[in-house]
Amino acid sequence: MGSVVSGREHEVSVSRTGPHEFLGRNSRGATVRLGFADAEEAFTPGELLQIALAGCMSLTVEELVTRRAGEDAALEATAGSWRAPGVREYQRIWVDLDVDLSFLDTVTRERVAAAMRRAVEGQCTAHRTLEKGAEIALAVETDRASNTALQKLP
Repeated sequence: MGSVVSGREHEVSVSRTGPHEFLGRNSRGATVRLGFADAEEAFTPGELLQIALAGCMSLTVEELVTRRAGEDAALEATAGSWRAPGVREYQRIWVDLDVDLSFLDTVTRERVAAAMRRAVEGQCTAHRTLEKGAEIALAVETDRASNTALQKLP
């Protein structure tokens, strides 16, 4: 039986823990601290977006890498972003996947790299979502007792 990926099965929550401090949680017990760029031991939302993309790409290509380089193969992803001054969205997010395949001949390395790109483009949910754009639905809850939404955006 596969996991269900539609509906609300994969919810996460974010709760305020102090001024400009939040804690994100998933149903499996993992947590992550969120804050502004100057907050110690916390990620900004933009950094988490980059981590999500780099992590998704890494998970997507892991099997291709370990099949060629062995179970102990090192795979590191580095991500960053660019936005124009004063702009509140990223114009570009980049990810570098670094894996040592130097023991393979050039042609085989190029084939593995191409397979990694195809896998990311076809299977990485975060990549596909950012590339295609996703509808974002925002509900603003103002009365926890009755769970009434004041404003609901599509």
